[in-house]
Amino acid sequence: MKVLSNIGKYILMMRVVFSKPEKWGIFRRRVFNEIQTIGINSIPIVVLMSTFMGAVIALQTAANIDSPLLPAYTVGYITQSTTILEFSPTIISLILAGKVGSNIASEIGTMRITEQIDALEIMGVNSLGFLVLPKVIAAIFFFPILVIFSMFLSMIGGWLALLLSGLLSTETYILGIRSFFDVYNIYYSLTKTVVFGFLIVSIASFYGYYAKGGSLDVGRSSTQAVVNSSVSILIANFILTQLMLL
Repeated sequence: MKVLSNIGKYILMMRVVFSKPEKWGIFRRRVFNEIQTIGINSIPIVVLMSTFMGAVIALQTAANIDSPLLPAYTVGYITQSTTILEFSPTIISLILAGKVGSNIASEIGTMRITEQIDALEIMGVNSLGFLVLPKVIAAIFFFPILVIFSMFLSMIGGWLALLLSGLLSTETYILGIRSFFDVYNIYYSLTKTVVFGFLIVSIASFYGYYAKGGSLDVGRSSTQAVVNSSVSILIANFILTQLMLL
């Protein structure tokens, strides 16, 4: 019953979130601020994760291909397909669910328990539209940019690892990356990313907005936000794969 109640509150909350902004100038400034907070500040972790994961994927693939029937460029192809289809959109989104989701839930939860949200409501401000909508727009806009960046860095990481280890030449690796490349996979990946970004921000905002109690309760809300957004990402990933690839 509590799950159904939370889903109902979440749907009602999102209806209010997507109401027309009251002052477009303030709304634009908040969107740019959220792009900085949610997107640009997440670049270092995306760079680190993507580069090393691409290197690991390439090295493991090269080390485990023993069959003479498989061409050497298979390493590049597997690195490319794994990165585009699953690693960059899904794994990076799960990482961002921990980083971005916990920050959003803590920020809004702290505003709730310190009565800052109540003050906004008293002044006649749509607190959900003011606090949550800029975060949603920023995530939908900037998360795909982070994922494209992640794809590129992952393949660069794989190339560097293979080059330094001497397992594969640059020409063979690039041939594998270009082999059987399907542009539709990019559209599929970015579509997933938009959905995941929306889920991360909206679920984190929900748990922050309805936080009650003190600082410990804000911490619990942040934990719930990360766990539930991660589970939602995995479920959405399964559904979108069924709809778009099969």
